[in-house]
Amino acid sequence: MAERTYGQFCGFARAVEVVGERWAFLIIRDLLARPKRFTDLLNGLPGIPTNVLTTRLKELEQAGVLRRRVLPRPAGSIVYELTEHGAELEDTVMALGRWGAKTLDTPREGEIITVDSLIMAFRTIFQAHEARGVTVSYELSFGDIVLHIRIDKGKIRVGAGPLPEADLILEAGPGIKALMAGEITPAQALADGTVHIVRGTRKEFVRFAQLFKIDVSPAQQQALA
Repeated sequence: MAERTYGQFCGFARAVEVVGERWAFLIIRDLLARPKRFTDLLNGLPGIPTNVLTTRLKELEQAGVLRRRVLPRPAGSIVYELTEHGAELEDTVMALGRWGAKTLDTPREGEIITVDSLIMAFRTIFQAHEARGVTVSYELSFGDIVLHIRIDKGKIRVGAGPLPEADLILEAGPGIKALMAGEITPAQALADGTVHIVRGTRKEFVRFAQLFKIDVSPAQQQALA
């Protein structure tokens, strides 16, 4: 794909040659959430120069990670989507997300939250073993960002936009990370305003907190304290 190589006959080295360039993994993360037009990717990755996005898309396409597709009329626009080969990176992206989530504290100056980063975050920290046989739906608002989650007999789907018929509707901010990491209890999150229940019960909120958790070891908790 690229001229940049590590000179090693190694699967890991080959992988990093393909996806190790700046912004590449974030492009893949956003395409795991849903196919996108060039402008969607550009708007969802504030800070990426247009020429860099163009280059990364070309490189990832040449590597067979993504492809372009023309939408049916009347849209007729071109979207980028992952190939089957590219979609195999989902477990890797989610594993890196789980690993990185353990070190999150509060947003740095200038850092933002995007709808696609939240979609992948909730897919990443979903505790499937806690959801066996569970069917429930959620709507979550983070300022101007709204997303919904459907769990159907343990299978999860996360998407952008509201879900008026959701069993539980929540309003929250970055502080919800403390709940996900077990630093505060559901009761504390409600008491200090970290989370506000718009519709639903406290019992449903407790179950929500059980289904979405960042697994932080005791040693990591002590190191981050």
